[in-house]
Amino acid sequence: MKIESKTGRSEYPAETLYNFIADFRNFNNFIPQDKISGWEAGPDHCSFRMDLLGKVALSIVEKTPHQLVKVSSDPSVSEYNFNLWIQLKEVQPGDTRLRITIEPLINKVMLGLVKPHLKNFVDSLIDEIETFKIPEK
Repeated sequence: MKIESKTGRSEYPAETLYNFIADFRNFNNFIPQDKISGWEAGPDHCSFRMDLLGKVALSIVEKTPHQLVKVSSDPSVSEYNFNLWIQLKEVQPGDTRLRITIEPLINKVMLGLVKPHLKNFVDSLIDEIETFKIPEK
């Protein structure tokens, strides 16, 4: 079952937002630092520890420029596995809409327990992306 975030809005062009999001070295800017530890990242891979999940390793597995970044957990590292999509659509200049979808790869019983937490997680990522100011280069 896929869990979708609310639709977010960013003032950045889709290209700018995509270029920032599509590099895991920037992704920790959107995750509350009190929730993770041991953050390590390269352009397409990252790993970290979360209290509830333990060690997590992620890889970017698909990119569509200015539209989509798809991420998957690494089952050889992560006990809980999932796919996550970040979709971008530039409606007009200065108005890019975004949505995050997460698909936990767990049984239905566990899904019932974690669904509210995952919905809260993807919505909070949207909140962080909406308010984040990308550093100028």
